[in-house]
Amino acid sequence: MRLAIVTAYPPSKVTLNEYAYHLVKQFRQNEDVTELVLLTDKTEGAKDIEFTEAGCKITVKECWSFNSYKNILSVTKAINQTKPDSVLFNLQFMKFGDKKIAAALGLMLPLVCKLKKIPNIVLLHNILEEVDLGSAGFTSNKLMQSIYGFIGTTLTKLILQADTVAVTMQKYVDILEKKYGATNVKLIPHGTFEIPAEPEYKLPSGPLQVMTFGKFGTYKKVEGMIEAVEKVRASTGLDLEVVIAGTDNPNVPGYLAKVQEDYKHVPQVRFTGYVEEVEVPVLFNESAVVVFPYTSTTGSSGVLHQAGSYGKAVVMPDLGDLALLVQDEGYRGEFFEPTSVDSLAQAIEAIVTNDVYRLKLGKTNYKAATAHPMSQIAKMYVESFKKIMAKKSNKLAAVTQS
Repeated sequence: MRLAIVTAYPPSKVTLNEYAYHLVKQFRQNEDVTELVLLTDKTEGAKDIEFTEAGCKITVKECWSFNSYKNILSVTKAINQTKPDSVLFNLQFMKFGDKKIAAALGLMLPLVCKLKKIPNIVLLHNILEEVDLGSAGFTSNKLMQSIYGFIGTTLTKLILQADTVAVTMQKYVDILEKKYGATNVKLIPHGTFEIPAEPEYKLPSGPLQVMTFGKFGTYKKVEGMIEAVEKVRASTGLDLEVVIAGTDNPNVPGYLAKVQEDYKHVPQVRFTGYVEEVEVPVLFNESAVVVFPYTSTTGSSGVLHQAGSYGKAVVMPDLGDLALLVQDEGYRGEFFEPTSVDSLAQAIEAIVTNDVYRLKLGKTNYKAATAHPMSQIAKMYVESFKKIMAKKSNKLAAVTQS
């Protein structure tokens, strides 16, 4: 099978590029995949396809840009040129842009594939029915939220034209089936990027690192986390370092620079900037606890799966999809009220002052993470494509015989 994947891809800064990297890493080792065709966004640096493991050929075709109105044409042209056997779309609603028309046009591509009779699957990482539009940085205006809701419903109907829509949580399956009457939605878990050997759960000497990882400024804000750690320092006397790993959300440029300036008086706060893939293991391994300073959620959390794979204790807001994910997949952590600095401080303190508890959480999360390795996830997609292709082949044979 020559499999094309429409996605952002490292060194891209567009969302879901890291997920694509790890999915590609596993697809190329699957015996049913003979070639991967990456239909990616345009980046200044070369795409990161230098894998050490043996695998199939990878062809990269940079054919779209964030917020371009021409993406639907350029990606369709690339599909026509490369002639893949099947296409996987790695999507969320703001994948092709944060401008409404650009985003909407890009999300019409699965329908294009269906019209061209190319077997296709949409991996949809979030659904608008479960997104707090205000907290996630879309809009706080009630009228605009209603308009976004209408647009989101329309776009969801377009996405559901795909042969299969894969979502990462059972709740999403239930909503899409109930609201839209969809019969082509399938649960395929998010999966865990890397499954290293079980860690020793030891921490480096020096300050205990309280780390958060992601793109910040909309529903992920770090001010409360910095203030919470200050409270824990004051109440416990512990040597703690705040590690803020990642970049601004594209919707909020300059956010982290402002935070850095506003909190320059607070000692031991480190901003790493963009984290390269090779630096991720060190970042997690050296952390005592991973914090999710979220005010809402927009889907299954890749960072939670990463934290679990490195055996880390986590502090999470008690809301939405994160709470469901914990329940469904067996992760454990300390919960806090999303808008309360005191609650967050108490949650962090419960872990950094109790090594036995920290280790217990880390071991539980490692066990949860290892249940769904990315190799298994890639295999589920390949099997789904094989079923779609067989179904189309049977239909074609029936038409030919008649």
